[in-house]
Amino acid sequence: MRILVTGGGTGGHIYPALAFIRYVQKIQPNSEFLYVGTHQGLENKIVPETGISFKTIKIQGFKRSLSKENFKTIRLFIESIKRSKEIIRDFRPDVVIGTGGYVSGSVVYAAARMKIPTIVHEQNSVPGMTNKFLSRFADKIGISFPDAAQYFPKDKTVLVGNPRAQEVATSGKSEALSQYGLISDQPTVLVFGGSQGALKINQAMISALPQFATKNYQVLYASGDRYFEELSEKFDLKTLNKNVSLQPYIKNMTDVMANVDLLVGRAGATSIAEFTALGLPAILIPSPYVTNDHQTKNAQSLVNVGAVKMITDSELTGASLLTSIDEIMDNPEIKKNMAAASRKEGIPDAAERLWRLVNEIVR
Repeated sequence: MRILVTGGGTGGHIYPALAFIRYVQKIQPNSEFLYVGTHQGLENKIVPETGISFKTIKIQGFKRSLSKENFKTIRLFIESIKRSKEIIRDFRPDVVIGTGGYVSGSVVYAAARMKIPTIVHEQNSVPGMTNKFLSRFADKIGISFPDAAQYFPKDKTVLVGNPRAQEVATSGKSEALSQYGLISDQPTVLVFGGSQGALKINQAMISALPQFATKNYQVLYASGDRYFEELSEKFDLKTLNKNVSLQPYIKNMTDVMANVDLLVGRAGATSIAEFTALGLPAILIPSPYVTNDHQTKNAQSLVNVGAVKMITDSELTGASLLTSIDEIMDNPEIKKNMAAASRKEGIPDAAERLWRLVNEIVR
């Protein structure tokens, strides 16, 4: 099968697409893939390193206020559709899958107009403008949160989950924590604010770090490169205490997540897909800087079923973070119930579900 995948701008659009590609490559090695992104998006750095064929189109998003730039955006959109059609004619895909971002708007729209089977994949509980637009033209919409169904045509919409979940679900217990100076069989809290880190989470952790020395659990904190230097100046990282490991970044995040008891972090769709596939309880601090405040809505859907606790960015302090962590880690019954609720919300066969959806529309 020849599959064209498009999506970009953020890792939340890119990593699910790559996870799906890796899944299909395993079960159908003779499949051919082409990834279409933009020349300046994050996908331009990530995808070429995977060895997947990669082409680009030029496009930008609309400004939400009146701006002359929007006239340029319209012109680029029209030009990008023409470029997309050229790429599609050259590759001759059996199906086109868009995972979000402005680039997928042009490519999926062009494919639909060319009568090629199309799928839109939505990772968040509240869809972005591009996927709302594409829902009128795509053959199927795969969603990751049940709450997202209300925004799309009922007859097209299928709950498939996020393909990243299936990759994480196959991870098992290991000695992953030992490489960070922690004890593998001790209760562990993982704290991270994304690959770049998060200012409010870092401020709260600086305040809370001395208290962790007295706890009966250990903490692994990935601060992000931008905040690691500040932590290094404030604390002697080698002698901080045996309960805490501070790292700028965790490369083997999948393995680490499979070996911790509680996750603390932002409420991005990919992160949620990963920890629910593992049945981890979580404390989520939604970023207030994302479109439509979708991280708060992502988190709230899990708060409603008892899988997570939520702390708003404005309410986050060292004290509030410690209280919330202790409430879960010091109460086995609470932790157990949250884990069960998390596992119930997880979709560990998401890539397989999306693959089934592909086969439904490809004739």
